Amino acid sequence: MSETVLEFKNVFFSYNETANVKDLNVQIEKGAFIAITGSNGAGKSTFSKLSNGLLKPSSGDVFVLGENTKNKKVSDLAKHIGFLFQNPDRQICCTTVRDEIAFSLKNNNVPEEEIKERVEKTIQEFGFKGDSEPFNMSRGQRQRLCLACLIALNPEILILDEPTTGLDYRECMEVMGKIRALNEAGTTVVMVCHDMEVVLDFAKEVIVMNRGEILAQGATRDVLGNKDLLNKARLLPPQIAQTAMLLSDAGAGDFKNIFTVEEMIAKIKEAK
Repeated sequence: MSETVLEFKNVFFSYNETANVKDLNVQIEKGAFIAITGSNGAGKSTFSKLSNGLLKPSSGDVFVLGENTKNKKVSDLAKHIGFLFQNPDRQICCTTVRDEIAFSLKNNNVPEEEIKERVEKTIQEFGFKGDSEPFNMSRGQRQRLCLACLIALNPEILILDEPTTGLDYRECMEVMGKIRALNEAGTTVVMVCHDMEVVLDFAKEVIVMNRGEILAQGATRDVLGNKDLLNKARLLPPQIAQTAMLLSDAGAGDFKNIFTVEEMIAKIKEAK
């Protein structure tokens, strides 16, 4: 039987009487890898901050592992939820990589000997130099460091706010590979992401938001292959899927559910 680890019930949230999100009803099960997508201003980042208690609902309730976030401190929720900001410089606060990884562990009352073990293991896993100064590292390396700090905590739920922004392709694949490995080991992942290629390659499910509302939730390919839904949300599908849709619209054949180069080649060969 599946276990619900994150739940929104009739959630509304607004800044200065301007609605940001409204009537959100979502259940996320343990082990899910779900992407939250939508155009600018859709409410994606607000959703992510409601998920870990950084924001409290104006009305309705958010439950994390069965606990109402209205009744919990952010520091208490942080023991179960790791949050990766879009900008790594909002998270880094120590002068060495080693101290930065240890910082969050200390804040979560991990025993000193265990902190040393986890820090050294994480440094080795990511190939860091422990005495390096974080702000002398590239942006991609700083993003990797923030992710490493979260992995060291081994959270039950991982919330990611645009984790690949500012990364080149190699850095993106490395970061996302680490996140996928965490998910395969049982961590629930909720990822705010505007990059449809990343969503297609990594997310198992997608929630589409527009103007603060949820338009749809479903399996990744079902959502990204729904042209009318994407148009309504002002989103473009992944490149191959977009090409397939254009070919279908032009009468070149049925290219439905084509998402990869390999699938496109196979379909073209089949049509010959």
